[in-house]
Amino acid sequence: MEWGSAITAFAVVLPAELPDKTMVATLVLTTRYRQPVAVWCGAVAAFAVHVTLAVLAGSLLARLPGRVIDVVAALLFATGSVLLWREDDEPDAEQLAAIEARSPLGVAVAAGSVIFVAELGDLTQLATVGVAARTGDALPVAVGAWLALASVACLAVTAGRAVLAHLPIRLVRRIAATVFALLAVTSFAGLG
Repeated sequence: MEWGSAITAFAVVLPAELPDKTMVATLVLTTRYRQPVAVWCGAVAAFAVHVTLAVLAGSLLARLPGRVIDVVAALLFATGSVLLWREDDEPDAEQLAAIEARSPLGVAVAAGSVIFVAELGDLTQLATVGVAARTGDALPVAVGAWLALASVACLAVTAGRAVLAHLPIRLVRRIAATVFALLAVTSFAGLG
């Protein structure tokens, strides 16, 4: 394996993913489901699919018009912001029991599905495409990019546990909704 390509992919993807919507989504999923390991497993499974798509079909993704990606991303962010803002402030005892009763596999599938949709056409996926195209080393690039994404998800689930211990869920959701709204505005602004 070409370690230089793996290190390059890791170095490109990690800082791009840190402030990304996926980190926020992973944090929110952790506070919602209260099963950080299951959320992390779902997220890294979704990342594996995205990295595979990026290195195998990257040239097709790179040909999509940037305007289409911006519009879709902006609409997803706006929808996410509204949904987060409108969600119940605190789950009642029955809702909390239903969330906590979800199997770890169910939580992993739910988290993986959310992350999969959130990552479609994401900057880090496109960055992975670029590194793979430039180096020609699909497997090392996939490993480096996946490790970067898995590391950020680990930070998010760890932060999610700490945040939940110190802040009310309502505040976490409102902050996340505001971040999503800002990302929507930024995406729409990029269309002009």
